[in-house]
Amino acid sequence: MNRKLYLVAYDISDSRRLNSARYLLKGYSTGGQKSVYECFLTDGELGYLTGILGRLILAEEDRVHVFTMDGRSTTHTLGIALQPKDPEYFYIG
Repeated sequence: MNRKLYLVAYDISDSRRLNSARYLLKGYSTGGQKSVYECFLTDGELGYLTGILGRLILAEEDRVHVFTMDGRSTTHTLGIALQPKDPEYFYIG
């Protein structure tokens, strides 16, 4: 199972849609803050998440960005930020 690191950022105007997107992404993220999440995903998980998010948002009002990151690269962190790590397993429930 090959996972890649993605950064998922969103700006969703409606609180109900926002909470649904946040709940969905927290199940797949290894970290994040407010409306940006670090996710190690397989191709199938990425397709699933983007499909669900596409149905959750209102295209005329909301936006979602999915950035492919190089998981081998070292990120620069400041303050209490932690380096993103691909955990042994994910619990989604």
